[in-house]
Amino acid sequence: MAGKAVEKRRPEVDPRDEPSAAWGWHGSFPKATRIAGWVSAIILLVMIKGNHENNTENVWLVGLAAFLVLLLVLDIRKQRTAWRK
Repeated sequence: MAGKAVEKRRPEVDPRDEPSAAWGWHGSFPKATRIAGWVSAIILLVMIKGNHENNTENVWLVGLAAFLVLLLVLDIRKQRTAWRK
């Protein structure tokens, strides 16, 4: 019975391909993912203070933090304009 109800709600999800669809959950954790992204970016920037011999590590830390922030800002923008599509 649950399989028929899932098929009615989400015809694009096949319970054989996605076992979690059989018990009603088929999604992600968007809020926790965003929080983890911001925390990771901050941690990367805090790691700049350390015992580095040269600035190669700093370039990588800042670059990765900037990339994470860019992805998070694009996600915020996509979330705000999702209703327009």
